[in-house]
Formats: sequence, C-alpha cells, structure tokens
Amino acid sequence: MTRRISEVKEKERRKILEEIIYCLIVQRFVDNHISMIPKISSTSDPAGRVDFWPNQEQKLESVHSPEAFEMILSHLSLVLGERVVGPLDTIIQISKIKLGKLYAASIMYGYFLRRVDERYQLERSMNTLPEGFGEDRVIYEEPKPEKQLWDPDSLIRIYPDDGDGGDMVDSSNEEKSYKLRSYVMYLDAETLQRYATIRSKEAISLIEKQTQALFGRPDITVTEDGSLGASNDEVVSLTFSGLTMLVLEAVAFGSFLWDTENFVESKYPFINS
Repeated sequence: MTRRISEVKEKERRKILEEIIYCLIVQRFVDNHISMIPKISSTSDPAGRVDFWPNQEQKLESVHSPEAFEMILSHLSLVLGERVVGPLDTIIQISKIKLGKLYAASIMYGYFLRRVDERYQLERSMNTLPEGFGEDRVIYEEPKPEKQLWDPDSLIRIYPDDGDGGDMVDSSNEEKSYKLRSYVMYLDAETLQRYATIRSKEAISLIEKQTQALFGRPDITVTEDGSLGASNDEVVSLTFSGLTMLVLEAVAFGSFLWDTENFVESKYPFINS
C-alpha cells in the first residue's frame, strides 16, 4: 500500500513538473511573438496543403545566437537536401509519421545545440576555449569524420567545415570570433554524447507529447515479416516553406526546453531524482 501511494505521488509530481516546464516553454514563444503551429489535420483532398501557418523565420532566428543559427541552417540543408535551392512554394507529400519523427528529432537537436552553445559562449567569454582555438589560423591535417549524434532516421548530423580551416577564425577581427561548429567538431565523442542526451524523463515525455499534439498518436503494428508499420499513418501535402517553419519551431522548442528545464531544476532539483 505504501509503495502504491509513493508511485501515485511520483506520477503526480512528474505531471506537475511537465505542466510547469511546458507552460514556461509556451511563454517563451509568446514573449518572442511567435505563433505555434496548430495540430496538423489531413484534408479531404490528398493534394490539399496543410501548412497555412505564417512565415516566422526571422522571429525564430532571433531566439538563437548567430553561431547557433548557422548550424541550424546546416540542419535545414540536410533535411531539405537539394530542394533547399528550389522554390519554397513547391508542394511535397510526406507521411505524417515521418514528419513527426523529423519534428521530434529537431527538438532534440535544438536541445543539444542550446546546451553546447551555452558552454561555448561561456568558454569564449572567459577565454578558456581549448588550446589551439586562440591561434590565428587553425589547420586540420585532414577533415574529421562527421559526428552523428542520433540514429540515421533522426537526420541530425554535424559536418566539419570545408577547406583548410581558414574560415574557422577571422584573423582580421581583434576579438577573433570562432565558429560554434568548429567547437563542436573539437569535442570528443563522449562529451558529444553527453550533451546530446536528454537529461530528465519529464523532458522526454514533453517531446513525445508535443509531437503527438501536432501529428497524432500512431497506431504502431508489427507485420508478419517483422517490420514495423502504422495502421493510421496518413500522407499530407505541404510546401518546403511550411516544412522549414516546422523544423525551425521544433529547434526553438528544444532550445526553450533546455532553458526551462535548467530554470526549474534551479528552483526544485528533480533531474536524476
């Protein structure tokens, strides 16, 4: 009986924490005058687009540091591929489950990016960047292989800069501004993995709930050959511009999730409890 009461109290505690964190995240969107994307519903016309939300790219850009947004653009290029140079009003059709996976993965990317950017900005302000970052010219003998933070389906990867590294440091700038991407590539695999890990069960739950709020909850099935399927998956149509807004919102949500998780933890320690 005592154990049952304890489990109920723990469940209630987690629920309250999730509600507090979510409300703080939504407040961050409100403070930045960003309208969150509503639930995506299929249309009666399979070719009918669903993305009638406004373009808020500038507002979504403003919530990140310039260095972080540079990496977000790389993430977008990876998501859109060659299509990024095409017309943004081009309509594509995509599975809602695949779109939901991309949205959730982009939230995790935003969480990671805010976390590592926070460390990068702190080390830069305190002049404690790793040895070698203070030189006038940083040269790698050969490019480092890409560091993949999650499974391939997540579409989250970090690529090294092209060239000999001369663009990593602006030697004409007295303050020597260093790219966040270069800093991330400098970190070892163990540190990267730690920064890419969601710290609390509450944060993981919020990522799932936010994704399901937009795309619904799929009914996952296992076929005879052992592959996974979804009986209620649907195909929706949207433009590349709409897809871009979805990804940018998800990255912003992940960034705000890191900020608010930290804030709540400072008032009421709950991580790893």
